[in-house]
Amino acid sequence: MNMINIKQLRLFTATLFTSALLAFAFTSIANATLLDRIVAVVENDVIMESEVRQRVNVLLKQFEGNPEALPPQDVIVEQVLQRLIVERLQLQLAEQRGIQVDELSLDQTMRDLAKRNRVTLEQFREALIKQGIDYIAYRDQVRNEMLLDQLRRRIIDDDIQISESEVNELVTKVDKDLLKKEYEYNIAHILIAVPENPKPGQIEKSQHRASLVHDRARSGNNFSKLVIAASDAQDALQGGDLGWRNTAQLPEVFLQQIDSMQVGDISRIGQSATGYHIFKLLDRRAIENTMVDQVLTRHILIRTNALVTDETAERKLKDLKRRIENGDDFEELARANSEDPGSAVSGGNMDWTVSSNFVPKFQEAVDNLEPKTICEPFQSRFGWHIVEVLDKRKHDNSQEAMRVEAREQIRQRKIEEETELWLRQLRDESYIENRLHTSN
Repeated sequence: MNMINIKQLRLFTATLFTSALLAFAFTSIANATLLDRIVAVVENDVIMESEVRQRVNVLLKQFEGNPEALPPQDVIVEQVLQRLIVERLQLQLAEQRGIQVDELSLDQTMRDLAKRNRVTLEQFREALIKQGIDYIAYRDQVRNEMLLDQLRRRIIDDDIQISESEVNELVTKVDKDLLKKEYEYNIAHILIAVPENPKPGQIEKSQHRASLVHDRARSGNNFSKLVIAASDAQDALQGGDLGWRNTAQLPEVFLQQIDSMQVGDISRIGQSATGYHIFKLLDRRAIENTMVDQVLTRHILIRTNALVTDETAERKLKDLKRRIENGDDFEELARANSEDPGSAVSGGNMDWTVSSNFVPKFQEAVDNLEPKTICEPFQSRFGWHIVEVLDKRKHDNSQEAMRVEAREQIRQRKIEEETELWLRQLRDESYIENRLHTSN
């Protein structure tokens, strides 16, 4: 059986990869028995040395074929711990908000991960074990990733508002060709963060640190090593790789320089609300416009109120779904029961559109449905829904596609900016005690 590619194991963000280098930094696991100890206090919780060691093991495997890309071990250990601290803060907040991942959803996600690697779940488990990855710990990490994704959706994604004026401005911003998309860029970046409410001297300290890192980057230091060693961004342990993006998907701080850069160039130091940025242009490629994917859907919405609880709404929709599957007419039930004023009168039917026009939870449900199928009840910020995908198609409509793409690009850019600001605020407002370099 083929070995599972470690890079394919990432579920949502980089958390899973924050797991590898401590084994060397603390001592050799093969030659010593390590006593566990507290390496950080995070609010009313602690992070143990064994947790950091476990995370380090996966990261080491990620870089097995390229160990020279890693910075000194003590730097890696600190970076791994910092990522664990941020993750722990988010998990605490998720627990406070009652966010949970049920076993059925977790099992389905594990099966999906196995499917992406073209193996069965049992083969997936065996492959992880052969690579020295504890399956139970990996499954727990996947659960945590799902919790963090739900938390981010509730706090950030669902509150992102995009006005028509913003879309119009982006569509008509011809002078910068933001939607022309002649090229896509592969970029790696370093963030030197500044606290949300900096004290005297903190800005100067960050500026000085950014200057030192920039000098090292310009002098030919391995950029991936610099990212892992110095970046405060959440993707630091993945080398700061942003993947392929067109100009409309790049933050403004990158747009100010990208057109004048050649592949391999290091940018000047840029500044944004989150701190100082240094990036490297890894590659550039020409792209062509593609047709837009559209879906035709219909749905039933039940809103909650003082009399209608979440349980009541979900139970009612399950009953409606059962009736539809037993032969009752969807449109008649939608007219009689749906509380969506825009679609109820038309039997729940909605026009052809791209799924990214929907709120995140609705989009997720639609994207995972095959035509002629109805999903289980789910909750969005509007209430509880069941939705049926009637059909899907490729549609060539340049103006419509441009507006749809503009909306999605604005949304993604806002999510990234708000996520970085939110995590910085969460950390700044929390009690954290780093004991990595002390005995306890």
